[in-house]
This record gives sequence, C-alpha cells and structure tokens, in this order.
Amino acid sequence: MLKHLNTVLRVLVGGLFIFSGLIKVNDPIGTSIKLEEYFEVFSVEFASFFHLFVPIALPLAVFLVVLEVVLGVALIMDYKPKWTQYTILGLIVFFTFLTGYSAITNTVTDCGCFGDAIKLTPWESFTKDIILLVMIVAIIIIDKNKEDQTKALGHAVIGATSVLSLILSVTAINHLPFIDFRAYKVGDNIQTNMQPSEEFIYEYVVEKDGKEYTFNEYPTDKSFKFVSMTHINPEASPKITDFAVWNDEGDYTQEVLTGNKLFLILYDVSKSDTESLGAINELIRALGGKLEIYSLTASAGPTYEQFAAENQLEIPYYYTDATVLKTITRSNPGLWLLQDGTVKGKWHYNDVPNYSEVLDLLKL
Repeated sequence: MLKHLNTVLRVLVGGLFIFSGLIKVNDPIGTSIKLEEYFEVFSVEFASFFHLFVPIALPLAVFLVVLEVVLGVALIMDYKPKWTQYTILGLIVFFTFLTGYSAITNTVTDCGCFGDAIKLTPWESFTKDIILLVMIVAIIIIDKNKEDQTKALGHAVIGATSVLSLILSVTAINHLPFIDFRAYKVGDNIQTNMQPSEEFIYEYVVEKDGKEYTFNEYPTDKSFKFVSMTHINPEASPKITDFAVWNDEGDYTQEVLTGNKLFLILYDVSKSDTESLGAINELIRALGGKLEIYSLTASAGPTYEQFAAENQLEIPYYYTDATVLKTITRSNPGLWLLQDGTVKGKWHYNDVPNYSEVLDLLKL
C-alpha cells in the first residue's frame, strides 16, 4: 500500500515540477524579472545585500528552471532518491517562503510559479506549495530506508535532461520564448485585450436593522447601510490594464494602435545590445515611407536622446512603462509590428527581419 502511495506521490510531485520547469525554461528572462522583483523587495524589507543578486538574476533563473526540470525527472525515475528528495525539499521550502511572504505582505502579487501560462494569486501559490511540501515530506518518510539502486541509464537520462533543458533556456534567451503566453503575442489585438471579456458582475452586502443582506444590484432603499462589494467574475477583467504610450506633449496610446506601425523597444538603453542596431537601422531605412516607425522606451528623455544620437536612431520616440515593455518582448532592443492594434510580428535583436518579411506580414 505504502509503495503504491509513494509511486503516486512521486509522479504527481515530479510531474508538476517538470511542467512548471518547462514553462519557465521556455522563458528564463521572465523568471529572472520575477527574481529581480523579489531581490528588490527583500533589499528593502530585510537586508540591502539582496540588491547584489539583481545583476545575476538571469543566470540564477537558468539554474533554477533547469534544476526544477531535472529534479522532477529524477523524482519520477527514483534517481538517487535521498539526494533528489532532500534537494527537492530544500527547493520547495525556498518557494514556500517566497509565496508565503508574497501572500502575507502582498508585495509581489504574482510568484511566476507557472510563468505567464497560468496566473495564481499569492494565496493560491502558497497553498499549492504547502500541499507540495506535505507530499514531499511524505515521500521522504515512506522512503527513509530505501537504498540507492541507480544504474547507468539513470545517469544518462538525468545528464541528457540537464543538457537539453540548458540548451532550450539559452536558446529562449538569445531569441524569444518558443511559446508566447502573454497578452502581446502575435495575433492578439491590443485594444481587445484592454477590454473586459464580459460585463462585470458585482455582489453587494448591505446592513439594515442589524441584519446583513446580499444583492446583485445595489438597493435603492437608502435605509440600507453599505458593508462591502465583491467582484464575482474577476476572470472577465482585461488581459491588459497598464498599456499606455505618451510623450511630453500628451497621451498617444490610441494613435499608436491605429495603422501600420513598427516599434523599436528599448526599455533600458543603458542595458541595450548596441551591436544589433546596425541591422535595425538598415531595416528602418529600407522601410522608410512604407509605415510609421517609432521607439518605445522607459529611459529618461535626455538619456534616450544621447543614446539615439550615438547610434544614429533617427526616429521619434515615446515613453512606456518598463514593466510593460519587458512584458511585450524579452529582447532589449526588440521589434514589435502592429497593424491597427493587432500584433503581426515580434523579433529578438538576434533575429532582425528583412524589409520584405515585414511588408509581407502587413500584406503591403
């Protein structure tokens, strides 16, 4: 009985680790952004030395996502059971601390447990990790007397899993995620994603004569006293709530979502890859007059203008929030092609397209 329970627990926990890890292997930069967020919060809340980890967030992210996949495979295979079980226990304790802290303080509202594929609230993430923690402890207790019977095939599978996961991670970093789960992906319409998917439904709790009543519409009777209001279909919320484009003259959000437009995204010019700007400038010159081309940046105006002058970027620029730009693309610089607000193309700076590819996507 315990043997079968142990097998079921190993498959469930290992499978979830593999699933979670592969989603993040698909987008290690997204995981590094989440780590940076935690490090910034911890540097303020606990100790300033956490800020030192921000520059190495990406290699740490790659290590963690590869380790997650490898541990999931190792647990299912029963590879080096003691090492695997205690390592996975340490990892889940670490994750539980992060999600628990997020849930209690609400400082990081999305732990990134499943990347952008599945969004969990802080309390949902924490509950998930507590359940996993209990399951892992149960596995360790059941297997406390198990001997290591790992064979050569186990070493080969774990080695291959490690190498393949690392290759996929590095490929995703040097290009773009293989699968884009974000609301700015190719084929999505930005205006549509900025609208609720359905009409919001609210539930009102009011009080009268010491009793509470619940209504779907707020009562017109003024003798009722308001207690609370609950949004009962939060899934109807817009996928995009923070997209805005502006310059010193005002808001240009609606303007940039009309017509054919190519955007050069430079969310931080101080960290941008400049070697690719030669190819990007050639593309801009080739497309001149055929569509509107702009830069989107979160850098300060004077900083951007100096960068643009040094790199011969002779195109207008707008400001956009850095988090939004990092969500749009994991590349700095990156290219983003819109046609009447619909995303027609996205490119990493290592994959700058030729002008005919861009025009073909717009059917020009």
